[in-house]
Amino acid sequence: MDRNRFECYLTPLFIGLFFVLSLSYHPAGAQDKKGEESVLIFTKTEGFRHASIPTGVEAVIRLTDQEGIRAYHTEDAEYFHPDTLQAYDAVIFLNTTGDILDDAQQEAFEQYIQHGGGFLGIHSAADTEYEWPWYGNLVGAYFTSHPQVQEATIEVLDRSHAATTFLPEKWVRTDEWYNYKNISSEIKVLMELDESSYEGGENGDYHPIAWYHNIDGGRAFYTGLGHTDEAYAEPLFLDHLRGALQYAIGGQQ
Repeated sequence: MDRNRFECYLTPLFIGLFFVLSLSYHPAGAQDKKGEESVLIFTKTEGFRHASIPTGVEAVIRLTDQEGIRAYHTEDAEYFHPDTLQAYDAVIFLNTTGDILDDAQQEAFEQYIQHGGGFLGIHSAADTEYEWPWYGNLVGAYFTSHPQVQEATIEVLDRSHAATTFLPEKWVRTDEWYNYKNISSEIKVLMELDESSYEGGENGDYHPIAWYHNIDGGRAFYTGLGHTDEAYAEPLFLDHLRGALQYAIGGQQ
């Protein structure tokens, strides 16, 4: 075979090989969905850092394992890239704080939600990205203050959702109870705090503590619970997270 014919033979071969390899490429950490649900657990902090983050990550991973959902944990904001985020059915902000994404990463996350992605915010996800109004709308409110950790009564308003169907109408438990500002009128409130049951509440008769809503083409669920290590060993709280995750990934409401 002469050299010209040999080169003509190799050129389409290399092009075909490059095409196959490009289809099989996944950014680091991305999951190959192929019908299997997957979530990204994000715990980056630029403000207060909760000591319960490792316990919370372990608990959420156990929960996803039980549900047959793949989970990947990171604090690397570089995962907020369109090619990476598309591999996940939902993104969990677990006790994030502060300004944690740059402009390009924020845009990638907005596009992810707009293309039908899901979001689950846990506790200080509301203490995150105060200068990014879109994120405030996604979460549904921003943190403003909290009293000391103490027992309080949660009034479960809607027990038809997967995150609340198993809960009592009045749920007494101990946590760090956030007060909120800029509460969206679009959220569907599942649970409120009874401020007469503890000290330090500042939202009055309307003090939502867990809610959900469809937003900008995607789904968002937020729960204010989850400050302490002990929370992540509570069966009812874990079932609350389980139902929240079901909603976030596009399953049961």
